[in-house]
Amino acid sequence: MSIRSLVVMVSVLASALVATCCTRESNEERSIRFATTTSVENTGLLQALLAPFTERTGIKVHVVAVGTGQALTLARNGDADAVLVHDVDAELAFVKEGFGIHRVGVMHNDFVLLGPPEDPAGVKGLPPAQALAKIAASGSTFVSRGDESGTHRRELKLWQQAGVEPSGRWYIETGQGQRLTIQMADEKRGYCLTDRGTYVVAQSKVNLSLLVEGGEELLNPYHAMAVNPAVRPGVRYVESLALLGWLMSPEGQSMIGDFRQDGIQLFHPDSPSPESLSGAVP
Repeated sequence: MSIRSLVVMVSVLASALVATCCTRESNEERSIRFATTTSVENTGLLQALLAPFTERTGIKVHVVAVGTGQALTLARNGDADAVLVHDVDAELAFVKEGFGIHRVGVMHNDFVLLGPPEDPAGVKGLPPAQALAKIAASGSTFVSRGDESGTHRRELKLWQQAGVEPSGRWYIETGQGQRLTIQMADEKRGYCLTDRGTYVVAQSKVNLSLLVEGGEELLNPYHAMAVNPAVRPGVRYVESLALLGWLMSPEGQSMIGDFRQDGIQLFHPDSPSPESLSGAVP
């Protein structure tokens, strides 16, 4: 089955589940453990998306906001029912191992390189890998999440493209989420890689400039998956499908596209509507 057909199947099924949840009377609390990234949580998008989902379905969503690597580890251990993450290689490995099913593209934004306004390494406007190479050569401070998050893993790919293995006093690993990493880069007058959404939310609180942006290397797609109940029988599979259906629904996608901070769009919806894919159903 093609991914386009799968999108239609999951969306139609989950929409039916949402409708069922709306009419079902039960004293049992319906809930789901949703592991996702700090970049999504920091922007406020999750709160905007999940409140109407819970109101409509009665399903409470318990969010665990961590790096992508940790989110997938939670899911592997059966400690999450669904995930929303942004590291394509790690996601595909998760699916290949049998842990993830119904992987669908929900939205995207991009990564950007921040740094002091004076730009001591002179990287403004350069391609990402070339910018990192100049930062390393100049010994300018670079602050990394260092936590196997999607942002950290993209950063490591860019260092590899630059032909640099970052180490030394100039390279600082925080082991923290994106917002705290940006704050440390500001305090150290250093550079850091971040998703654009978190930067937009944080920019009024720090004195960092957006120096490098654009290009395929910095594209940042987010995918959602349910945890496979055949591998982890205790997961809330029905509730996971309902949540995926909400994220992919025209209303959910519209909310993603309309979400703004200071008038700036933070994410761009990716899921096609079932109507646009009707010809893909076998």
